Amino acid sequence: MAQTKIAIYPGSFDPITNGHVDLVKRTLRVFDQVVVAIARNQEKDNSLFTLEERLEMIREVFKGLGSRVKADSFDGLLVKYAKKTGAKVIIRGLRAVSDFEYEFQMAMMNRELAPDLETLFMMTGQSHFYLSSRLVKEVASLGGDVSAMVPKAVLKKLGERF
Repeated sequence: MAQTKIAIYPGSFDPITNGHVDLVKRTLRVFDQVVVAIARNQEKDNSLFTLEERLEMIREVFKGLGSRVKADSFDGLLVKYAKKTGAKVIIRGLRAVSDFEYEFQMAMMNRELAPDLETLFMMTGQSHFYLSSRLVKEVASLGGDVSAMVPKAVLKKLGERF
């Protein structure tokens, strides 16, 4: 039997946006399973949504894809988490040139720590290149319409929060 090809898509996902969803669905064209992994960082966690709320939203958004998309969280180094899950690839989305420098540094550090783990950069879809969780939260908090930017389950949660 062929080994399941697993990719990890790490981030804060506070909240998950349509840009994230697009990236996950495109990743599934290449990999059997995507683990959407929320990095827990207690020292600088000023998230709008709790870890459990974010995991719940991710599960709701991808429930139609069954076990192909898994929502999880991790502490510590991503490379250690990747090894634990059996993933061989980290997925990172690039929106603009400004994302590249930081992402490149992270990829090189991860390669130094785990040479057998690859980082795959994917360009964000053209309709989502401006989108970030931070901007969605800001617009929603000021009463703006973010319905085209987030899945329905997230829109509902944002409406409850603001």
